[in-house]
Amino acid sequence: MPAQERETHADRRLTELETRLAFQEHALNELSEALADARIESAKNRELLHRVLEDSKHLRRGLMADPGSEPPPPHY
Repeated sequence: MPAQERETHADRRLTELETRLAFQEHALNELSEALADARIESAKNRELLHRVLEDSKHLRRGLMADPGSEPPPPHY
């Protein structure tokens, strides 16, 4: 292979590698952003679930309260 042909082949190969690297960097950035968004959403969902569970506990306590501890109805 002549020297000029080797240079052209090397240049094409270098350009191809640079293109692949740029694509991979872009894909990595997108994945990183998606992961950050997923973590934020997961934290929001965790907080929402915690609030729902607390509300559910309070509701259950209210429904199963001792009837003797409740004030008499207004007509007494």
